[in-house]
Amino acid sequence: MSSKSRNRRSKAGSTPSRTVREQKRAQFEGKRSNTTLHVALAAGALIVVAITAAVVVMNRSGGATAIATTASSPAGDVTMPMAKVNDGKAHFYTYDANGTTVKYFVLASKDGTVRAALDACEVCYPKKLGYHQAGNFMQCNNCGKMFRSDLINVITGGCNPIPLKRSVSGNTLTIASSSLQSGAQYFQ
Repeated sequence: MSSKSRNRRSKAGSTPSRTVREQKRAQFEGKRSNTTLHVALAAGALIVVAITAAVVVMNRSGGATAIATTASSPAGDVTMPMAKVNDGKAHFYTYDANGTTVKYFVLASKDGTVRAALDACEVCYPKKLGYHQAGNFMQCNNCGKMFRSDLINVITGGCNPIPLKRSVSGNTLTIASSSLQSGAQYFQ
């Protein structure tokens, strides 16, 4: 008789004792309680991730967009007092460009320069999500890229905020209406 045949016979003829079965059962029942614990922990982690994702999405909404209530010069340019935007925070406005609402923001970067840009970029504008401020950066609400506020109006193209022509005269900021009008293409 071959060794394989002997092994088969010995396995077929032997029956596990009751204590071995009880040990196996206890072993599996112990794992079941661990499995329940793991499922509970995974569910808790999933809830935490969902809440965190909801908070991130809400914070990426771009903040409240205010309607520009600024005076216009005879040339139709948008003007506003520097004191209104000189606090280091991004201020969001809208402009009516012949029926198209153009969104833009104005902020004073940490170097003291007042900057103005469309609330859109050449890459992500179809999503119409804009930017939000994250400290000294403006962050794209679509792709998440961050842009130093002191480089807005300096670096252009790609996902950088599209710069607006602006000037400061005394205590008044002027944004060229022609720049806002040409930006309407990003909001149609």
